[in-house]
Amino acid sequence: MKRQAESDSLASKDVYDVVVYGGTSAGVVAGVQAARMGRRVVIVEPGRHLGGLTSGGLGMTDAGDKRVIGGLAREFYRRVRRHYENPASWTWEKREDYRFMQPGEDALFRFEPHVAEAIYEDMLREAGVAVVRGERLDRAAGVRLEGSAIRAIAMVGGRVFEGAMFIDATYEGDLMAAAGVSYHVGREGNAVYDETLNGVQTANATKHQFLRDVDPHRVPGDPASGLLPGVQAGGPGEEGAGDSRVQAYNFRLCLTNVPENRMAYPKPEGYDPLRYELLARYIAALPEWMEVFGNHQAMPNGKTDTNNHGAFGSDNIGMNHAYPEADEATREAIFRDHVVYHQGMMWFLANDPRVPESIRRRVGEWGLAKDEFADSGHWPHQLYIREARRMISDYVQTEADCRCLRETPEPVGMGSYQMDSHNCQRYVDAAGNVRNEGDIQVGLKAPYKISFGSIRPKADQCTNLLVPVCISSSHIAYGSVRMEPVFMVLGQSAATAACLALAAGTPVQAVPYETLRQRLLADGQVLERPAAP
Repeated sequence: MKRQAESDSLASKDVYDVVVYGGTSAGVVAGVQAARMGRRVVIVEPGRHLGGLTSGGLGMTDAGDKRVIGGLAREFYRRVRRHYENPASWTWEKREDYRFMQPGEDALFRFEPHVAEAIYEDMLREAGVAVVRGERLDRAAGVRLEGSAIRAIAMVGGRVFEGAMFIDATYEGDLMAAAGVSYHVGREGNAVYDETLNGVQTANATKHQFLRDVDPHRVPGDPASGLLPGVQAGGPGEEGAGDSRVQAYNFRLCLTNVPENRMAYPKPEGYDPLRYELLARYIAALPEWMEVFGNHQAMPNGKTDTNNHGAFGSDNIGMNHAYPEADEATREAIFRDHVVYHQGMMWFLANDPRVPESIRRRVGEWGLAKDEFADSGHWPHQLYIREARRMISDYVQTEADCRCLRETPEPVGMGSYQMDSHNCQRYVDAAGNVRNEGDIQVGLKAPYKISFGSIRPKADQCTNLLVPVCISSSHIAYGSVRMEPVFMVLGQSAATAACLALAAGTPVQAVPYETLRQRLLADGQVLERPAAP
């Protein structure tokens, strides 16, 4: 609490060179970079915590080719490594027993949530970045424009932050949208950007799919009885066609099997066993079912990053489609529904007599870590918002960029993770069985470039805003871009461009790319594909 008070006290005067809205991993790195370039900068975070998913449970970094993670992102992972090289950091496990601490490596890409947050706090404090927590943008009337430039942003409580440059580092793109920048929500049809993996995907949805036929009706065999919760009426839509659906959200759970640090799964208020009837039927059809731990990655100190896996997992499929454009009350209701769903699923698996005893015992060996997320009941404070709004700018990252089928102009960072979308809907197929739709997992042959044009708006829409998270990208390309290391890389590049624009007195669109490139390279960013290993 002392560190928070120290950083918050810096924000007594709300006039800054650079205002960063959103304390995600991208926002933290943007703030540090701007401060290191000599600018007065503030991060305005609606919640209490900094780091977004990186400090919110996603300890198993989706790194792809780690060689293209440079700059401040690399510094963060190096600091993680240094933390765990200290024997005092090992409370519940011996360092020599953790097999992912490989000798000779400069960085570590697995970590506990509280360690990530502490490192971010250290970086901000060292750089002298002001941090203001608990202030949420007035999305209806809080963006004050002068021509095509933002002059100030107002919070719902009345506090105003003036700035010369602004960075929207939120997962939702709220500042971008409120400033009148064009954007898209949902999946484009394949024809829009000449792609093959966008839009409705049933033929390619072979992963995280039902491996047995399961009846989705409340009374098996009786369609008139209605559908079980989470199953939509009607078909999935035309193959490859666009829609407004958003890939599923969940929480990344930090679990432990260390008895002294383990807390039993809570039974949430509002628990409804009917939400898991489909799961009970699936387990009955697949007796060896253990998909809940199919993506159960080992973190230090006997903990995990446990992600969605399988046909029926922690992804609350179809229950998030309204989230990107929703008001705060609706978003809070969606957030709470995801908590109830995910907590309820874990409680169901550990306690419901319909679940085989062997599965109940295995699930019950794990529980929430008592030394994580203390102010939110040891449950992650950050919902995994895999995708919300995506800006539409002069350059749109597409499948062609990810596959290196065209030359991406003016790179400001690189991505390398597979094109990855989680399921978007659960429906009834022609045979009357339940199916999932939308999951795509397509690997890439090489790292790809991300264009400067994809993180800045069109010049006629806003001249002093950069968007390193909700970038200009198609749905399927964003499935690769949307990884936390990439957000950090783009956060640093966005802040660099903002500071260069300030120094030259120009719009962000007028920053000479060669000037930007040289500064990015000097700060350790990777902008070209490395040689094949």
